[in-house]
Amino acid sequence: MVHIVNSPDEASSANGTQAVDRAIGLLSIAGRAGSQGVSLTRLIEQSGLGKPTVRRLMLALIRGGLIEQDSQTRLYHPGEESYVLGTLATPRHGLLEIAADAVVRLARDSGDTAFVNMRRGATAVCLHREEGAFPIRTHALTAGAQHPLGVGAGALAILAALPDEEVETALADGARQRTAEYPGLDADILRCEVFETRTRGFALNPGRVVAGSWGVGVAIRRVDGTVAGALSIAAIESRMQPPRDQELAAMLTREAVDIEKRLARRMTRPPSQEDMT
Repeated sequence: MVHIVNSPDEASSANGTQAVDRAIGLLSIAGRAGSQGVSLTRLIEQSGLGKPTVRRLMLALIRGGLIEQDSQTRLYHPGEESYVLGTLATPRHGLLEIAADAVVRLARDSGDTAFVNMRRGATAVCLHREEGAFPIRTHALTAGAQHPLGVGAGALAILAALPDEEVETALADGARQRTAEYPGLDADILRCEVFETRTRGFALNPGRVVAGSWGVGVAIRRVDGTVAGALSIAAIESRMQPPRDQELAAMLTREAVDIEKRLARRMTRPPSQEDMT
């Protein structure tokens, strides 16, 4: 049997890469917790790392300004440097900034709850939720929530808009989470949902995530054709029956087209002097 022994430099590089990957994972957990913050215990549970490792990496993130710890609650929050980096990334990835007014209009005009989701690898992240005036509301999605692609109307719209090869990659990457949290949504079912979404022209979630909460969604594309995210509307089942589901889809499509035009203008505008400094 042949044993491959890494040189000291190779071993050091591997350990360094692993530490970076783990720190990024912890930063992501804290980011998803939003304004509520996240405890050390929760970080340990979600990361699967030992307490000393989590403490050491969180201290490093605090030194870098990416994480802050509340002195009273001891909860961890994204730090000032995280905000700065997010602001710098806004010109390319600032979907919420561009789509916020559309989400407000969709909630106002439909009376139901509207969302904008951003694609993040094999998941969809809810950037914003806007409540409509209808008194009975759904509890399907909150800002900061993250679903595997295909789970929910917005996430399904994103999945269906991807090339077939990317669809398969996303289904494979999200398999573990779907099995644990959404056992009724296996890859074969989602492949059928992708086909129906493409045929129908919009995604429809008939209460698969939260019983009685239905949703429709449409994808948002960048100027290069890649998928940036999705708009969606959720309502109780009785308010999502034909032909209203198609009417809501038409509203979503109009707003998505406008957002895509604005994304295209932002992506193709010449760099300003400020960008060059």
